[in-house]
Amino acid sequence: MQNRTTIKNYSGLSKKEVEKSRLNYGSNEITTGKRKTFLNHYLQSFGDPTIKILLVALLLNTIFFIRHFNWYESIGILVSIILATLVSSISEYGSQLAFEKLMEDSKKIKCKVYRDNHLAEIAVTEVVVGDYICLQPGDKIPADGILIGGNIDVDQSALNGETKEAHKIPSNITQVSHSIDFLNECSLFNGSIVCEGEGVMLVKDVGDKTFYGKLAKELQEEQEDSPLKQKLTDLAKSISRFGYIGAILILISSLFKSIVIDNHFNYVEILAYYSHPLYLLSDVLRAITYAITIIVVAVPEGLPVMITVVLSSNMKRMIKDNVLVRKLVGIETAGSLNILFTDKTGTLTKGKLQVSEFISGNGTDYKDKWDIKIQNNLWKLIYVSSFYNNSSNITYEKDKTVIIGGNSTDRALLNFVTECPLNNLNIIKKDSVLFNSKNKYSMTEIDGDLNLTLIKGAPEIILPYCKKYYDINGEEQHILNTLYITQKINSMTAKGIRVLALATSKENLDDINKGDFSNLTLVGIVGIKDEVRNNVKDSVLQVTNAGVQVVMITGDSKNTAKAIAYESGLIRETHENIIIDSNELNNLSDEEVMKILPKLRVVARALPSDKSRLIKISQQMGLVAGMTGDGVNDAPALKKADVGFSMGSGTEIAKEASDIVILDDNFLSITKAILYGRTIFKSIRKFIIFQLSINVCAVLTSLIGQFIGVDSPITVIQMLWVNMVMDTLAGLAFAGEPPLPEYMEEMPKVKNEKIINRYMENQIFFTGLYTTFLCVLFLKSEHIKLIFRQSQHELYLLTGFFALFMFCAIFNSLNSRTQRINLLSHILKNKSFVVIMILVSIIQIIMIYYGGKVFRAYGLTFREFFTVLSLSITVIPFDFMRKSILRLRHTKEEVAKFL
Repeated sequence: MQNRTTIKNYSGLSKKEVEKSRLNYGSNEITTGKRKTFLNHYLQSFGDPTIKILLVALLLNTIFFIRHFNWYESIGILVSIILATLVSSISEYGSQLAFEKLMEDSKKIKCKVYRDNHLAEIAVTEVVVGDYICLQPGDKIPADGILIGGNIDVDQSALNGETKEAHKIPSNITQVSHSIDFLNECSLFNGSIVCEGEGVMLVKDVGDKTFYGKLAKELQEEQEDSPLKQKLTDLAKSISRFGYIGAILILISSLFKSIVIDNHFNYVEILAYYSHPLYLLSDVLRAITYAITIIVVAVPEGLPVMITVVLSSNMKRMIKDNVLVRKLVGIETAGSLNILFTDKTGTLTKGKLQVSEFISGNGTDYKDKWDIKIQNNLWKLIYVSSFYNNSSNITYEKDKTVIIGGNSTDRALLNFVTECPLNNLNIIKKDSVLFNSKNKYSMTEIDGDLNLTLIKGAPEIILPYCKKYYDINGEEQHILNTLYITQKINSMTAKGIRVLALATSKENLDDINKGDFSNLTLVGIVGIKDEVRNNVKDSVLQVTNAGVQVVMITGDSKNTAKAIAYESGLIRETHENIIIDSNELNNLSDEEVMKILPKLRVVARALPSDKSRLIKISQQMGLVAGMTGDGVNDAPALKKADVGFSMGSGTEIAKEASDIVILDDNFLSITKAILYGRTIFKSIRKFIIFQLSINVCAVLTSLIGQFIGVDSPITVIQMLWVNMVMDTLAGLAFAGEPPLPEYMEEMPKVKNEKIINRYMENQIFFTGLYTTFLCVLFLKSEHIKLIFRQSQHELYLLTGFFALFMFCAIFNSLNSRTQRINLLSHILKNKSFVVIMILVSIIQIIMIYYGGKVFRAYGLTFREFFTVLSLSITVIPFDFMRKSILRLRHTKEEVAKFL
């Protein structure tokens, strides 16, 4: 005998009615926006601010030097553009696959529908409003609608994040205007799974109008620029401004030199010389050409490539820490997080219900499940009650036990007892009464080794009828007082633990069904919960100590959410904590939400729209907002967030919508992602200091050189080598900077904070100024000139200058990589930096002695080489003095934040 709901047959829609419905309400397909091809993504990448600067530099280099075309400089710029745009396009092209994945999954599903007086199986895309859908365990609901027949339990966790199955009861079919929402017991949603029972659904919404369709539509919205891209835009403006100012100064100084200085400040000579217009035109063109050269030199063409190299190399390192980066800029953005909205189910918790504790009839609390499993006689009764009075089933896949069917509570119980199975039992299952929300219990009559009726259900239903309980020996004992057990149950439910009572009766199932529900013997009380992940509390503490506010958003009740928040460390007694539910949130205006947001810790009974709203409000407040999640319901918020973290075991659409996938589903890995993000931003800043210091030197040397009779002392081939060192090799060197735990003690960067801060400006300006001084001193000092050989003096002097310029850059790389006085601090943790700089030094020495005409390098004597090395290494003590002065003016904490 089974308590099953009888489902009547429905005639369903006719073929004409189907067509009419499809015409009036649309098809059950989700409208796609115009898809971007890879070419579209590639062309769009040229809108990057630094790429625009490079394009202008390439154009000017081509136009003004067409006669004496600088192939090496132009090719270097072109390669930088191609590499940077290609890598970013490949990464961003994958982000649009989220919606396509959703469409692929939905089209594979079929459903059973009543049409033309019979039951037919059709593709879900053919479902229309007004269809009657037959639902059975395991079916995926194909549209939104209301239950009009039967009783079913559905898993909606992928949509609302709540692990507990929702029990659905039928609605009156005349209620055609019945609202569809999660609070209505008759509402059913596309994407939910039927776990138990059978029923018939009347379709109310299809396609874009379904809850699932609205989520998919949100995924197609364009994202705002990432914080890194916004900062690069500001950087591009700063670099352009520097280049333009430098070019104007060069233009004015060049004209002043040719017009005034070369004519000895004599007004008559000036007028006589420029009486012919061609002379004036020639000088103006030469000045313009020189000015444009400065713009090209000032542009750090290696910056886009370096950023790509830094992000890509760290992406490979992060995989080892179970962090898979889908979108490169997501790494850096993670380091700038101010607030992190995290899903509960599958993120803070394991996303799977498990038996957490057992209370025996005498009130003994077994929180360690192995303690109860060693009580053989009592364990036998627990095993039989959980194994045979259960709607789930066991199957085997590749020698692995897999539990299928039933609701999550039954699956948790079956998983619990199969960890310590009793294989020598002779039990025959005779008949059952399935669980339903009205009775709140299930029963199974067994025969064989034990002749009992097993009862499982809500404690408030079963406990009042229990007159006895089983002790640890499996013997019946009288219950004297149930108050202690009731208090235990109340304590468990307050912590968000789901509670079940297990009992037995010696009466048969028929007699109990007739109303003889008395004289039960209590086996015990089972506590079931979605356990918090290991190390979550420590991980949350690390993130909050890094200045990142963590807010849990869940579909669970307030009590359950509060209990999990306490257990995971989100709520602390020393802090003011605000816990609200979705209704309370929706009653607040955006301005009111902004006021409470800094103290907000938990949002319970949350809807997907709540997540997107909170992300939007946070971004309006100037915060860098992150979102974690694993379900379909999380996908829109994951995409809207500045950085979205999905779980490796989550849904495909969540992964595709996210920037970063946490492969081990461990909140600790998010901490590592934040650390890597901060490390990367610091590495970018270090590279910019290194490169712009050299660029400032090049511009100032060119500007001053006109007045002291020094033309460009670096050849095109030499500049190619200099650019290779400053761009590609330096990028690789700084990309390996180690992620130091101390970075997690700093507060996040402000969203609108510029890449180049005051400390960087200070170092770039003074280092550039001092290096320029060394270059001019080297070329004009008579004392230095006397050190170099007099025969072919200029060739050896310029060889020395080439060496000086490069070694200044090499030594300056040590200054750039740390704000510490100790330049060797943590240097061995970045072995690539050490190897690359040693390699560059060796190659530079080889070029000095064997470069010949190609590199205009003819070797140096020991005395000459020692002079060059002695001058170039002075950049280190000079920067030491600069750092020391800054330390006198700032606190230790302020110094730590310089980069």
